[in-house]
Amino acid sequence: MSEPTTPAVSPEALDWAQRLVRLNTISDRSNKALVDTIADHLRTLGVPLRLTRDEAGAKANLFATLGAGKPGGVILSGHTDTVPWAGQAWSVDPLGAELREGRVYGRGSADMKAFIGLCVAHAQAFLEADLPFAVHFAFSYDEEVGGFGARHLIADLKDAGLAPTHCIVGEPTGMVPALAHKGVHRWCCRVKGRAAHSSQTPKAVNAIENAARLIAQLADMAEAFRRDGPFREGFEAPFTTAAVGVIEGGIADNVIPEDCRFHYEFRDVPGVDVDQLQTEVVARARALEPAMHAVDPGTGFGFETLCSMPSFSASAGDPAVELVQRLLSTTQTTLVGFGTEAGLFQRAGIPTVVCGPGFIDQAHQADEYVSLAQLAACEAMLQALRRRPPG
Repeated sequence: MSEPTTPAVSPEALDWAQRLVRLNTISDRSNKALVDTIADHLRTLGVPLRLTRDEAGAKANLFATLGAGKPGGVILSGHTDTVPWAGQAWSVDPLGAELREGRVYGRGSADMKAFIGLCVAHAQAFLEADLPFAVHFAFSYDEEVGGFGARHLIADLKDAGLAPTHCIVGEPTGMVPALAHKGVHRWCCRVKGRAAHSSQTPKAVNAIENAARLIAQLADMAEAFRRDGPFREGFEAPFTTAAVGVIEGGIADNVIPEDCRFHYEFRDVPGVDVDQLQTEVVARARALEPAMHAVDPGTGFGFETLCSMPSFSASAGDPAVELVQRLLSTTQTTLVGFGTEAGLFQRAGIPTVVCGPGFIDQAHQADEYVSLAQLAACEAMLQALRRRPPG
């Protein structure tokens, strides 16, 4: 007997994946070229589009309905932005979409332009299948920096009276349906002190030292999470985590620092009240302020929310999970530690699952890639969707 062979990805799907990887959509840039490329193609097919833009008008979400007027429908969701690659040791062009040894290399190949490209490549086939339900494309901006685009996209769907019944977020899960992921919540804390010569510490309020006291609180909280939970088995770290990622302050060794800022995050397992965690942090800051105010009432702590991506948790019997399991002919599921837009769609009342080609181990790295085998598996899922109604 001959060994089974892995199905090949279609030339059109591969072409679309490479075409999108070659467009630079780092989050601090416009995604207009990518959105226009997709929109122009869909317009030639007569597909109605909805575009929602950021305040500056430089970025856009694209929502397209294949089968307008049909009930419900399945959302195929992906984000168009990528993380940067400056400072990483790439051996290939990050925008080259080079095909080598069964892999497509480039920033966003795994996270997650290949999935978007495969969806667009199948647009005409979805239309020709004349399905009894609609298929929706939901391609957002600024997922990597906080999920800001998806919030506007979802609000627009509500305003338009659209009510899709399933959502597949195509983040890289190795084509295994993911039932849950942690939330990602980040803040910037700014500490205002009072400067003085370093020989006159009683006249000063040291912003760095006070920041350090609050950072110690975050470290204590992280240790308590690790020790006491709550726990959710299946995650690589089966508890909520806390981390400080950026700190900046001071101007010279002999000047008591007047300013300090640091960024911190919580990655919460589903069910944890993140607002309560932040309340504990703020309470500790407020407890430090009286001693600061005794020297200078203008000193203290300020907080700014940088991003808040809710956690996601579905059951094995969730309609979206069951749909993808049928499409893939599998009972397998997984959990992922990274954040996605799935929690936003779920909170909008749309049953959601995370499942897409590639692996998070390759994402955000130098020489990011997605394998042709993963693309073929994803394409097979999309082909199955054309044959099997959601149910």
